[in-house]
Amino acid sequence: MTKDGSAVLRLLGLGLRGRLVSVGVDRTREAAFKGALRLAVVATDASPNSRDKIVPLLSGRGITMIETASADELGKAVGRAATAVVGVLDAKLARGVRAAHRGQGETG
Repeated sequence: MTKDGSAVLRLLGLGLRGRLVSVGVDRTREAAFKGALRLAVVATDASPNSRDKIVPLLSGRGITMIETASADELGKAVGRAATAVVGVLDAKLARGVRAAHRGQGETG
């Protein structure tokens, strides 16, 4: 896990507590269909089936996707055993996650 990856995971954990994220493929798809999704964080080891369900939808809707951490690490950050995707619903949190992913710190 890189320093930048752990910053992303910390922000996702904060987002969970603030109800600013969706956890899992189905919930993240629902958020995308409703127009509420600002960013998706996909596990680097997400299964092809999970990717097939989420990546084309994100691409078609013009939603940014970043890949960081394993499904286990991503799940641990949001209180699950493992998860393939976490969706970010809040624009400020999405900016912070993008910045952390780029290694520019945790500014929002």
